[in-house]
Amino acid sequence: MQTTYRDFQVRDWQPADRQAAATVIRSVLAEYGLGWEPSGADQDVMQVEQAYLQMGGQFWVVENGGQIIGTAAYYPITRGDQAVEIRKMYLLPAARGQGLGRFLLAQLEQTIVAAGYREIWIETATVLRAAVRLYEQSGYQPATGVETDRCDRIYCKRMMPLNVSAERG
Repeated sequence: MQTTYRDFQVRDWQPADRQAAATVIRSVLAEYGLGWEPSGADQDVMQVEQAYLQMGGQFWVVENGGQIIGTAAYYPITRGDQAVEIRKMYLLPAARGQGLGRFLLAQLEQTIVAAGYREIWIETATVLRAAVRLYEQSGYQPATGVETDRCDRIYCKRMMPLNVSAERG
């Protein structure tokens, strides 16, 4: 992955990004009163190779001016039908309100569909109001089965495979 949105560069995570990505996520969680859990819900950030790359997922970082200011990722899950979970979609305050979150979500969805997945799951917390609004406005439907302690909402969206004709007839 290598793309741009305005002055932001979105690219594949590299091992040298580990601490900066963790710092972004820890900072955003703290901003909303949520705890950083490096041996729990956030262990995947410290082990991107095992949690994402080796599992067939992807982990992206967002840069602006040479600084990492955001993250976005997904990996395959066993729940659902050929499903993935979008994870670690966080942006620092300076990157918000410019459509970057919507752009990232669209890029993730396109990449996920191109990889042949049919469902996308997302867990989040009510306190992350902008994220909840983004998911709901983007067609994600409330579901049940939250698995992450700090989350209290889960959403699912069925995707149309690329090889299915949009024409009906």
